[in-house]
Amino acid sequence: MTAPLLTSLAAPDGDRPDALSVGGRALSREELLGAAGAVAARIAGAPVVAVRATPTPETVVAVVGGLLAGVPVVPVPPDSGPAERDHILRDSGATLLLTGEDVQAPIETVPVDPADRAAWTKPEPDPESTAFILYTSGTTGAPKGALISRRAVAADLDGLAAAWAWTAEDTLVHGLPLFHVHGLVLGVLGPLRVGSRLVHTGKPTPAAYAAAGGSLYFGVPTVWNRIARDPDSARALASARLLVSGSAPLPAPVFRDLERLTGQRPIERYGMTETLITISTRADGERRPGYVGTPLSGISTRIATEEGAEIGELQLTGPTLFDGYLNRPEATAGSYTEDGWFRTGDIAAIDPDGFHRIVGRASTDMIKSGGYRIGAGEVENALLDHPAVREAAVVGAPHEDLGQEIVAYVVADGIGEQELIDFVASQLSVHKRPRKVRFLEALPRNAMGKPQKKLLPPA
Repeated sequence: MTAPLLTSLAAPDGDRPDALSVGGRALSREELLGAAGAVAARIAGAPVVAVRATPTPETVVAVVGGLLAGVPVVPVPPDSGPAERDHILRDSGATLLLTGEDVQAPIETVPVDPADRAAWTKPEPDPESTAFILYTSGTTGAPKGALISRRAVAADLDGLAAAWAWTAEDTLVHGLPLFHVHGLVLGVLGPLRVGSRLVHTGKPTPAAYAAAGGSLYFGVPTVWNRIARDPDSARALASARLLVSGSAPLPAPVFRDLERLTGQRPIERYGMTETLITISTRADGERRPGYVGTPLSGISTRIATEEGAEIGELQLTGPTLFDGYLNRPEATAGSYTEDGWFRTGDIAAIDPDGFHRIVGRASTDMIKSGGYRIGAGEVENALLDHPAVREAAVVGAPHEDLGQEIVAYVVADGIGEQELIDFVASQLSVHKRPRKVRFLEALPRNAMGKPQKKLLPPA
């Protein structure tokens, strides 16, 4: 039986003044709950509230205040343009925008001050009620609001705590955005639920991570790549207990560099906005480069493959799944199979021992060339194994004979197209080699560091 979401938020014995440090500003748990209680008192009864999710204590206070009051919280990226922001506010039905800054918005703004205090004694809201409306972009159309219940959040955090042996003795360090599952749900509510200390570095720089002295670190591949390229900062993480990577596949060369510099192999995990985190490597288990581990407690997975294929769409069920897309019943129905499994849209493989490997998105990373089904991620990792290559993205481009041809976009120094093609052919099956290589100054990426293949120039 999963405990109510906020049960563990009360200050434990020995509450410390820096239980939560965000961008160098600290709060004790008692101070956080007092400030969040003041927010809850101001917003109680609102249908939905939005939070301008800057990496600040104000954001943490606002989110916890919304959870105390039982009002669904909509995190809004602080760098979103007016069109994106207004769509999120309008579509979600938010009537208030909680913010620590003076901003102009089409709805009423509520200032958040971590120094405010008010007691909040009302009971825990219904576990089935909505905790968050998290907006996620698909391949077409405006972002959709995923309804995430309090029960799902609690189940996910408990599953991760068990998988990672995450306890109140840990200090979690990260500098991730507070408007995604990774940075907000895992990175803020996680330490509040298990009782561990949180150090949010503001920005996820190698120097900031090195100086934080944590036992548990969260990062996306871009962050870990930068740390691996800063050996002194990487070595400073050698005393940490776990290095966790997510939100995109961790390139195998970065995995190996972190192991060499820190003395430990990083952990990878897999999830989506709609499912939260569902698969992870265990703290006490094997850690394989390119693999995201096994399902968390209560999660079941399967691969929908075409006959004779080893890879296919990952589908899953379990207690962490969302309650549907807000006001989009057709989109919700379309995300499930006829027998009730959630369709992730990700291409994966499951080894005989249950370890999962994510190949990529079905829409962009499954390439059908000359009768072969090829995962873009495998080719990208082969390219990244070449010492001259810093970044790589692989797509399938239309081809009149092959159906699709493999095209690689790379950021590299001192190497030519044919040399890279030959290198991949020497590492993988010959049919998996790129037919074309395009050189770029940098790959287009989103706020979480994921390459945005839709923004690549034409092949």
